Amino acid sequence: MREFCKVLVVDDELLVRQGIKHLLNWEQDGFQIVGEAGNGKEAMTLIRELKPHIVLTDIVMPVMDGEELTRLIKQQWPEIEIIVLSSFSEFDYVRSTFQSGVSDYILKPHLDTEKLLQVLRKTAERIPSLSGAVINGNVPVPVHQAVEKLLSRYDADVDSAWVQEWFPKPYFYLLGMESPDGGAGEEHPLLDSLKALLPGMKAVRLEGHAVSGRPGMELFLLNISREDRDRLPEKLTLLCPASQSQDRIAWMLSSSFDSPGRMRGIYEKSFLKLLQYRFFLPKDISLAFDILPSSSSAPSFLLQPFMEQVRRLELEEAFHELEAHMDQHQHAYTADVFEFKSFIGNIVFNVIHLLGSMNYDMKPLDEAKYSYFKAIDEARHLTELRLVVRQFQAQVTEQVQANQSATSPNPSMKLLLDYIEQHYMEPITLTGMAAHFHFNPSYLSSFFAAHHHEGFKEHLNRVRINQAADLLRYSETPISEIGSLVGYGDHSYFCKVFKKNMGLSPTGYRRQHQA
Repeated sequence: MREFCKVLVVDDELLVRQGIKHLLNWEQDGFQIVGEAGNGKEAMTLIRELKPHIVLTDIVMPVMDGEELTRLIKQQWPEIEIIVLSSFSEFDYVRSTFQSGVSDYILKPHLDTEKLLQVLRKTAERIPSLSGAVINGNVPVPVHQAVEKLLSRYDADVDSAWVQEWFPKPYFYLLGMESPDGGAGEEHPLLDSLKALLPGMKAVRLEGHAVSGRPGMELFLLNISREDRDRLPEKLTLLCPASQSQDRIAWMLSSSFDSPGRMRGIYEKSFLKLLQYRFFLPKDISLAFDILPSSSSAPSFLLQPFMEQVRRLELEEAFHELEAHMDQHQHAYTADVFEFKSFIGNIVFNVIHLLGSMNYDMKPLDEAKYSYFKAIDEARHLTELRLVVRQFQAQVTEQVQANQSATSPNPSMKLLLDYIEQHYMEPITLTGMAAHFHFNPSYLSSFFAAHHHEGFKEHLNRVRINQAADLLRYSETPISEIGSLVGYGDHSYFCKVFKKNMGLSPTGYRRQHQA
C-alpha cells in the first residue's frame, strides 16, 4: 500500500486553510493533509495524535504563534520538517525561525500550485522514513478529495472515466446525519443499515465539510440506481423515524440530482434550505426535500393591535395572538428565519418600551432584554423560540402585577376612572368633570397626570376606542353609528382617532376581524 507524506496545515485564517487544501490534488501528488489547526496550541495537540511528516504553518497567530510552535516541535519531534508561510512584512520575523530548524518558507503572495508542490517535494526528500514514497506520477485523485473540491467550488480536474468508475449509478443525493452520541466516525450505524436495504448504493463521506450551525452533522454523497431513487426517503423513514423528544437531526436528505457537478447548487438550494425549513417544521416530519408538505405564504401580524392590547394590559390575550401567529409558521416554513427572529426581538423591545412609557418599573426587564435577544438568536427550532416568548410573557406579567400591588390605588383617582367608564359615551370634558367633583380644572389635570400613567384626554380616547373596537368586532352596528355611540359627535374625527390608535381605519379593522 502506498505511503503518503502526511502534512498538517496551521493558519488562523479559515479561508487560507481551505485554499491550501484545494490548491493541490494532494494524494495524486503523494501527499495527504491529515489535519488543520487555527493556532500553535491546537497544532501541538494534533501533532501528538497524527504524527505528521511536515507542518505547514503561518507565523502570526493568536494563542501560540509560529515561532514558538517551531521551537516546541523541534524540541519534542526533531524529525518533523517545518515549512513557514509568511507575508513580506513578516520576513525578518521568519528569518529567526530558521535557527530553530525550519526547512523552507513560502511568501503568501507567491503561494501557488507549482511553488507549493516544489517546496513540499524538496522537503519530503529530506525525510528518511518515506524512502522515496512521494512520486511524481499521474495517480488518480482520490474520490473523497474530488467530491470535497466540487462541494467547495474548487475545480476538481477529474477525469470523466474515473467519475464513471466511482459513480456507476445515474442519481445522487446529499445525506446529512447526526449520531445519537454526537460523535463522528467512518461508519455511521444508519448508513450501514441503509446499505443493507439498498445494496447497490455507494456513499462517500465528505470529511472536510462542516454543515453551518450543525457541527455534529456528517455529510455523505450517495450514488443510487433509478429504481432505488424514490425508495430512499421511505427506507430512511423506516430505519429512523423522526422524534420530537430530541434536538438532533437523525437525517436530512436533499433533492435528487443526476451529476456530481450539480452538487454545490443542490447543497445550497436544497440541503441548506431544508436546514432552514426545519426551524419551523414539526420535529416529527421527515426531512427529505422531495417529500415536504405543502407550504403557505407567511401570515401577516399587525403590531399595532397587539401593542394596543398590551397598553390595555390584556397580556394573556395579546400573547395568545402572538403564539397563534408563531404556530401558523409550521405551514409557512419557507419564511426567512432571520427575519422571523428579528420580528420576535422587536416585540420584546417594544413591549418593554411601551410599559416603561406607562410609568411601570421595567428595569428588571430592561436589564434582561439582551439575554432574551441572545436566546432568540440561538434558538434552533420554533419550539425553543416559543419557550422564550412564554418566559418573557411570564416576566412581563409578574412585573406589571408587582408594580400594581406596590402602588395602592388612590381612592379619588378610582372615582375619576369609574366616572369615565360610566359616562364615556357622553360629551365629557375636563372642565365638566372638574365641576362634578368640585375640583379646579387645572388642579384636576395635574392630579390626573400625577396618579395615572396617561393624561385625561388620552385615557378618555383610549376607553372610547376600546369600546368602538369591541363593537366593530362583536356587533353588526353600522360604522357610521359607532362613533356617536362611544361619544364622538364628528364621524371623521372618530375615524382619525381610531386609526391613530389601532393602526387601521374602522372599516379595515372590521374587515380584518371578520376575515
